[in-house]
Amino acid sequence: QVQLVESGGGLVQPGGSLRLSCTASGSISRFWVMGWYRQSPGTQRELVASCTNIGSTSYADSVKGRFTISRDNAKNTVYLQMNSLKPEDTAVYYCNLKSFGVPYWGQGTQVTVSS
Repeated sequence: QVQLVESGGGLVQPGGSLRLSCTASGSISRFWVMGWYRQSPGTQRELVASCTNIGSTSYADSVKGRFTISRDNAKNTVYLQMNSLKPEDTAVYYCNLKSFGVPYWGQGTQVTVSS
């Protein structure tokens, strides 16, 4: 059984920074993709950033240059460093892992950007 534990959400002022982390445990393939999605009320869940076990990354256009995804393979953990946050970044952020072709989701962490 695979579990994802997220942390790092909260309230921040516009222009501020937050770092999210997601740690996976359980039976995980050596070849995985982990990423962060977000969803705000009335919208579809969207991919923010993703990272493979060998370090390939991709980002949504809306966060390029502001967000950075990184990994620690030894800890089965990915991080999302979010800088220059904007009110439109407000959402519930979900960690996602694809392992052996199966998607897993974290419980979600709220990020609120407001003055």
